[in-house]
Amino acid sequence: MTSLIRSRIIGTGSYTAEGVLTNRDLERMVDTSNDWIVERTGIRERRVAGKNVLTSDMAAHALRQAVEMAGIGPDDLDMIVCGTVTPDRPLPATAAYVQRKIGAAKNCPSFDIAAACSGFIYGMAIADGFIRTGTAKRVGVVGVELLSRILDFKDRNTCVLFGDGAGAVVLAADESGSGLLSTHLFTDGSLTELLTIPAGGSAMPASEATVADRLHYVHMEGKEVFRFAVRYLSSAAMLALETNGAGPDDVNVVVAHQANMRILDGVSKRVGIPLDRFVLNIERFGNTSSASIPIALDEAVRGGRVNGGDMVLMMALGGGLSWGSALARW
Repeated sequence: MTSLIRSRIIGTGSYTAEGVLTNRDLERMVDTSNDWIVERTGIRERRVAGKNVLTSDMAAHALRQAVEMAGIGPDDLDMIVCGTVTPDRPLPATAAYVQRKIGAAKNCPSFDIAAACSGFIYGMAIADGFIRTGTAKRVGVVGVELLSRILDFKDRNTCVLFGDGAGAVVLAADESGSGLLSTHLFTDGSLTELLTIPAGGSAMPASEATVADRLHYVHMEGKEVFRFAVRYLSSAAMLALETNGAGPDDVNVVVAHQANMRILDGVSKRVGIPLDRFVLNIERFGNTSSASIPIALDEAVRGGRVNGGDMVLMMALGGGLSWGSALARW
């Protein structure tokens, strides 16, 4: 009887930018306060990359760490998938730069996906498909964002939320029974306008007017996103459990997108998993979009919080609106 091939995470890595932007710093930049930010988001500070740091630099750093932990070389990767909405350039893919910077094989397919904060979950699902079908044996999946360069620091509703960073994993084919049990992806295209960068694409090409009107920055309907986030993250999490015949008590660790502390608390209550099982770093890093889950996962793994046999639940929601979940046996 042929063993079931699954994708198992064999290495994790991360990059957190050196610059620190605190709530007190933001008080001097925009009409806000430390108390207002903490009460509504749980964020106290976030990281900002140096002016010479590129998205691909952060991604390459994180993936190098993951490759090292996996005990393989860069040229052992069969594919690189990079989730980002802040690429080095519109063309080519940031993943191509990452391939070059880490020294992966020149024929290693490397491409980007743009699912915003859900990018890492989408990337893992794609990698998992290639591994389960035998097309690839080892895949590097990166979530990376340099959001500080697309934020309007005159808009207190968005600039207080986001930070820069990168996280990565190496997924490998495994027949032991461990690994990704299932992934679940969703998009509701009727909600595209809730979280968007209006200008810079074919719908609204860059012009003097779009720059003057600050349309190249993130625009978000925060209250609406919040409302859908709790509902959709919870439903995706519960679907992952139901699909695998598991319940809330079976989950050892939850690595959810670090978007807002109130969202995480709401999901905890709806799904029935105590908040103390959630990996939480939003206080220090803010919302790093697609980098959020892999940064938190890397911290948990290196900190000894995730151990062999643990059931790990992951979920995220972002622009699109897109959302998804994944359940893994470590």
